[in-house]
Amino acid sequence: MQYRVKYLLIGLSLLLGGVEIWQRLAMLVTPQVQPAGLVAFAGLFALCALSLVGFALVKSGWLRWPLALLLAAASMLVDGYQWAVGDFMNYESFVTMVQSAGDLGSAMAQQGMALLLAAGKAMLVLAIGLKPPAGGGLWVRGAKILALPILLGLSVLLFFRGGEGTSGLPSSHSGASLALLYAYDVATTDRSPRQKVTLKANGPRPASDIVLIIDESIAGAYLDINSPAGVYSGLGPDGAGGQVPVHNFGLATSINHCSVGSNVTLRFGGTRDNYRETVRSGPSIWAYAHSAGLGTVYLDAQRTGGRYQNQMNDAERALIDVWDQFADVPVVDRDHAVADRLASYLNDGKPQLILVNKVGGHFPVSDKFPMSHAQYQPMLKRGKFADVIDMATRDGLDGSTNNWRLYRNSYRNTLIWSVGGFFDRLFASADIGDATILYTSDHGQSFHERGDGGEATHCTPAPQIEEGIVPLVVIGDGDEEKGARWTQAAQAGRDKLSHYRIFPTLLELMGYAAKDVAPLYGPDLFSAKADPYSFNTRFNARLGSEPSWLHVPLDRIARPPVADYEKKTPDPTK
Repeated sequence: MQYRVKYLLIGLSLLLGGVEIWQRLAMLVTPQVQPAGLVAFAGLFALCALSLVGFALVKSGWLRWPLALLLAAASMLVDGYQWAVGDFMNYESFVTMVQSAGDLGSAMAQQGMALLLAAGKAMLVLAIGLKPPAGGGLWVRGAKILALPILLGLSVLLFFRGGEGTSGLPSSHSGASLALLYAYDVATTDRSPRQKVTLKANGPRPASDIVLIIDESIAGAYLDINSPAGVYSGLGPDGAGGQVPVHNFGLATSINHCSVGSNVTLRFGGTRDNYRETVRSGPSIWAYAHSAGLGTVYLDAQRTGGRYQNQMNDAERALIDVWDQFADVPVVDRDHAVADRLASYLNDGKPQLILVNKVGGHFPVSDKFPMSHAQYQPMLKRGKFADVIDMATRDGLDGSTNNWRLYRNSYRNTLIWSVGGFFDRLFASADIGDATILYTSDHGQSFHERGDGGEATHCTPAPQIEEGIVPLVVIGDGDEEKGARWTQAAQAGRDKLSHYRIFPTLLELMGYAAKDVAPLYGPDLFSAKADPYSFNTRFNARLGSEPSWLHVPLDRIARPPVADYEKKTPDPTK
C-alpha cells in the first residue's frame, strides 16, 4: 500500500503541472501546428517522468533522500516563480531571480499564496524519498540507470540552447537543470580582479554636483513632456521645471527591460558589444568619480537595513562615501524624502557624484500615492500594499481590459506624486546652480494598451516594446554656453537615443575626454552618431548564447489612452 501511495504522490505532482503543460502545447500549435516540436516536447516530458521514477527507485536511503530534497527544492523554485509571475522560467529569469535574492523576504511576505501552493506541490515530490519496493524487473533497473543521465542530458540540451527549452517540463527537472547550468556558469566565470581606472581626467576637478536619478518603472510615454495626454511630471513649462533649465531627450530605449540589467550597466558602463565585460571587470562609476576628485553619494529609497540590490557588493560599497537609505520613512513618502535629501547635498557646496534609486512606479501602484493625488479615476482598490516597495501580487491583475484600465489610472496617480511631486519638491528647495542632473528610469512598462492579453508589465520573456522605453532628461547646468549645447543636443537626439549614452556623458562631465571615453563606453549624449534604438531582451547571455536586441519603431509605441479616465478633484479624506 505504501508503495502505491509513493507513486500516487509522484504522479499527482506531475498532474499539478497541467496548466504549464497546456500552455506549452498551446505555444506549439499557435499560430500553426509544429509537429516536430510536439514530438520533442512529449519525448522530453516522458524522459523526465522516467527519470523522476528512476530516482524514486534508488535503494540507498542516504542517496535517495538528498535527491528527493534537491528535486523538491527545484520544484518549489520553478513553480513559485511561475505561479507568482505568470510566465515560464528560463535561464535568463533564473539568473535574474538569483541576483535578486535580497528580496526573498519580501517575496515570501507578499507572494505567500503562490509560494505556499508551490511548497505543497514540492511536498509531493518528496515522496521520492519514501522506501521503494524490493526487487523489480528490467524496467526498474533501466529507470534507475537512466535517471541521472536524463537529468544531465537535459542540462546539456539547455546549455546548447542558451538556457531555453524547459517550458512545460516537470518543474523538478527544469529547476534542477537550470541550477546545474548556473553552478557550471559560476564555476567557469573569470574571477580576475576588477580593473582600476586608467583614464585621466584632463580638466579641472568639477566644481558642481553631477547627479544620476534612476527612477523605477517609469513609462516614458506616460509623462506630459513626451505625450499630449501624459501625466504632470514637473519637468514641463507649466511646472517648476519652467524655472530651471530642462533639456528633454524624449523617449529613450533602456539597457534591459528588467531592473538588474539596466542598473548594473548604468553603474559600470559599456556598449551593446562589450557590456558583459565591463559589468564583470570594468571600474565602477564611483571609481571614476574618486579618480576625478569627486565625493560619492548613493541615495537608495528601495532597500533598507544596508541590503544591496542590482548586483552591488562589498567591493562596490567601499567606494561610496555616503550611503543613505530611508527605513524610517513610509514607502509612499520615500521619493519626497529623497528629494529633500538630494536638495541638501546640492546645497552643501561640495562637488559630488550622486546616484539616486527612487521608489517610482513599480507594481503594486494602488497605494504609492496619497488620496490628494488621485486625479485619475476609476482606479484600483487601495489599502492592501501600503508598505510594499516593488514586489506584490500585481494588485490582483487578471489581464482583463477593464482591470488594465484601473491599473493605468492608479499608475498615472502614482506618477503625479512620485515624478511630478518629486521634482516640484526638489526644485523648490534645491539650488541647482551649475549642477547637472540626468534623469531616467531603469525600464519602461507595458500596460496592454492594444488590448492584448497578459498580466505582466515588464521583465517578460517576450517583451512588448514599451517595456524598454524610458524618459531621458538633463536638468540644470545654468552656464549659458553649456546650456545652449545641451539644448542643441536634446533637439538633435530627441526620441533617438538610449541608456548607453549616459555613462560616457557622466565621465565627460567629470572631466574625462570624449576621445578617451568613446572607445571604451561608446558615444555620449552630444554625439551625432546614430543609436540602434533597441534594448536587450537577453541580458544574461551566457552558455554560448548571445544578447538579443529588440528594435523599437518609434511610431508603434503605445501612447496613454485618453478614454481610460475621468479627471476628478480627489477627496483626501477618503
